[in-house]
Amino acid sequence: MFCRTGVLLFLSSGAAASVIHEYTVRVDTGLDTMHVAARFEVPIHEVRARSGTAGRYLDDAKRCDTEEVLGYRGQRLDLPRTGVTCIDYVVDLKRAATAERRNASLAKDNIVVSPAVWLWRPPLDSNTRIIVHFDLEDGIDVSVPWRPLAGRDGSYEIPPSPRSARAVAAFGRFVNVRRELQDGEMSIALLRPNGAIDSAAIVDWVHDTASNVSLAYGRFPNPSPQVVVLPVGRTGWQSDSPVPFGRVLRDGGEAIELFINEQRPIEDFYDDWTATHEFSHLMLPYVRPGHRWISEGFAQYYQNVLLTRAGRYDERRAWQKLHDGFERGRNSRPELSPNEAAQRGVGEATMKIYWSGAIIALIADVELRRRSGGRESLDSVLEQLQGCCLPSARRWSGPELFETLDGFVEEPVFMPLYRRYADTGGFPRFEDTLERLGVTVSDGTIRLSNDAELAGIRRAITEPRSGAPREGL
Repeated sequence: MFCRTGVLLFLSSGAAASVIHEYTVRVDTGLDTMHVAARFEVPIHEVRARSGTAGRYLDDAKRCDTEEVLGYRGQRLDLPRTGVTCIDYVVDLKRAATAERRNASLAKDNIVVSPAVWLWRPPLDSNTRIIVHFDLEDGIDVSVPWRPLAGRDGSYEIPPSPRSARAVAAFGRFVNVRRELQDGEMSIALLRPNGAIDSAAIVDWVHDTASNVSLAYGRFPNPSPQVVVLPVGRTGWQSDSPVPFGRVLRDGGEAIELFINEQRPIEDFYDDWTATHEFSHLMLPYVRPGHRWISEGFAQYYQNVLLTRAGRYDERRAWQKLHDGFERGRNSRPELSPNEAAQRGVGEATMKIYWSGAIIALIADVELRRRSGGRESLDSVLEQLQGCCLPSARRWSGPELFETLDGFVEEPVFMPLYRRYADTGGFPRFEDTLERLGVTVSDGTIRLSNDAELAGIRRAITEPRSGAPREGL
């Protein structure tokens, strides 16, 4: 049995009285077993786990009042027709961790296991909040993407989310810190590898890179993101990059996973674009997979713009990278439209997906700045999107997003571009835009001219902003 020292609460956000369901989550010091106690205010008739494999790791599920053993079918516990008011269950955490690839390169006292595997909960409705409390032994820490509750140590609220990918929870002895961002605070969990790692330098790099995104419009798009950094060394990846892989998870909150090669010198991390790309994703809501060329493309555009504003790239390098990317996009599956490429998936037309969205972001940015004399820009539009709509709890379609962005400007820009290019094969013509900006190309090498018609706009796009981090470390 469990005492009521920690809770997972479902609270009504409306005026009606809240229905409160309380959970306590405990993990032993060996990270072998998780004990969960659920106490429901009203009888519950359905309890599910999100993962289809959750049942493999479920042990000793029972009613706490009668000790009746509860079985499961698929992702659902078998409950009596009258419902239950409390359940206790045990999760084989060690076995669940063994099945998780992320743990292969971590120290034994560090594990990552998704809540989708261990959190069996009732269905939620629009009037509920979820708050999780962890009752952990000294020396054991936890990192989750959920919102920490002020005044309740170890308690977190689970906000609604589009569930783009399953959240991660890290348990064990690792660096787990909170660092301030503009108008917010981020949680950084740096898991420990089997070998040595310069933890302080890696944490500083994560914070500095996240701060780059604030150079778009002066604040970070999410006030409390989770960042999980997983050292993977030089094994298991087809890249020797400092950051061979990263992704955004929007499941009960927004989180960024960064897989790093901790054996690379810290200077190389500052020159890598992966983390900036992933953080840039948070400037947009989750866009449906069939329109992912928008989200990937905008992040691709901003990774180059923001690294230049931060002083990591010089102007020429940024425009060389953008030009080279546009060329790769043009050569990738030219028979497909951006929508067709996104619907087929990344493996079919990776460069088409990433760079068709990037050129449309550039075209929109240039047009906004040109016609408004600099009063409007992609930066200012995304700032208004953040103010009204982010973080978003749902999935957006491409047209819905572009229509929303057009609502922030004097004359539509985004939907005309969508109608022109989204379902059209080939690749948007970019040479004229670059030439007007003063970006010319000779044998694949770009040159910059300050005499071009829109050279001032080119400089405005990439010029350093106040508050940019210093060059180097």
